[in-house]
Amino acid sequence: MRAAAVTEPGRLRALGGVLAVLLLAFGAVTALEVSSRAEAADDVVHRSQPLSADAADIYRSLADADTAAAGGFLAGPEEPAQVRTRYEKDIATASRLLVRAAAASGGSARSSDDIALLNESLPRYTGLVERARAANRQGLPLGGAYLRYANQQMSTTLLPAAERLYEAESGRLGQDEGSARAWPLVSLAVGVVALAALLWTQRRLFLRTNRVVNRGLLAATAAALVLLLGLVAGHAYARSMLTEARERGQDSLTALNDARINSLKARANENLAVVSRGAVLTADGRSDRYETEYGAGMARLGAALTEARGLADDGKGGAPVAEAQTKVAEWQERHKEARATDDAGDYDGTLAKVIGPEESTGESFDEVDAALERARDHEQGEFTRAAESAGAPLAWLPGAAAGLVLVAAAGTVAGVNRRLSEYR
Repeated sequence: MRAAAVTEPGRLRALGGVLAVLLLAFGAVTALEVSSRAEAADDVVHRSQPLSADAADIYRSLADADTAAAGGFLAGPEEPAQVRTRYEKDIATASRLLVRAAAASGGSARSSDDIALLNESLPRYTGLVERARAANRQGLPLGGAYLRYANQQMSTTLLPAAERLYEAESGRLGQDEGSARAWPLVSLAVGVVALAALLWTQRRLFLRTNRVVNRGLLAATAAALVLLLGLVAGHAYARSMLTEARERGQDSLTALNDARINSLKARANENLAVVSRGAVLTADGRSDRYETEYGAGMARLGAALTEARGLADDGKGGAPVAEAQTKVAEWQERHKEARATDDAGDYDGTLAKVIGPEESTGESFDEVDAALERARDHEQGEFTRAAESAGAPLAWLPGAAAGLVLVAAAGTVAGVNRRLSEYR
């Protein structure tokens, strides 16, 4: 080996071996790094984002069930069938999504604890609602106390646990997105080194042999350059599409979820304010607790809608949000009329303005919720489209890397052998 190192053929063989190893390492590292980022991009679309959406739907279903329970109680002993159906559907949806979240929680201790708490507390909540409903059918005032206690369980135990679950799944979505966006720095570094080594080798051969072109090494250089440029371009495109998915989809979905949640909370508090009839006060004892929380919820709803309107980047996304803002303003006006009627002592008139089929706050709430549902469906489609596009270049790069480095390695061997043949 020592003797071979001091001869030109020996040096050529060593250079050929080093170049082949560098090129194969470039292909292997590229395939590994890009595959991991492609897997992360796929997780964004098919795992973490759907789980984050499921967690938001768990929260929404629980809040909507609480709203439906209060609305059904207000309707009197004979609860409307559509209200009862809505409540049962919400509870069934929350239960089903909790099972799916438990199966896909990924071993997270925090998420598992919150899912277990939700599974334990949900039957207690539904039991309290059934007691309130039974007492209400018998005309017993105790039903209102049971309903308020059920709402307390919902607001202090169930909804906070669902919110923590949503935050955990949203955090996982952020981690997967960050993994998919990360530049493959090792692959880029190895590729630059391999390309530089190929260029240096060709210059060396030109200076020593006066051969201008070595076809094998030229083909190897072209293959390595194509792979390096494809790696940069493909990952840059994937990053841009993931950025678009976040800005055009996920950020809007977060704002819309916040809006729907605050809308549901405000509606539940509005109903409970009528149920309690001033029996539950704030901590300072100066005002109705449910009325105060209704006002705070409506303020948060307005802020969330303003944010969602700003994030909407097309008419299909902005129009439903604008409609929701208009209906919220109408809801607030009708709420003022209902409170004035209640303050005047007209309980039946108040019920008509809160849960009546026409020109009631309940009608406004339903219209707000429907508009937000349309906006959310649109933004979900925008997110999925952009995120799926991000994974496309990452999916074919590993295979392309394997093919190109094999061509480059073969070209290197052929080019070096061509020079070696001149010494025989």
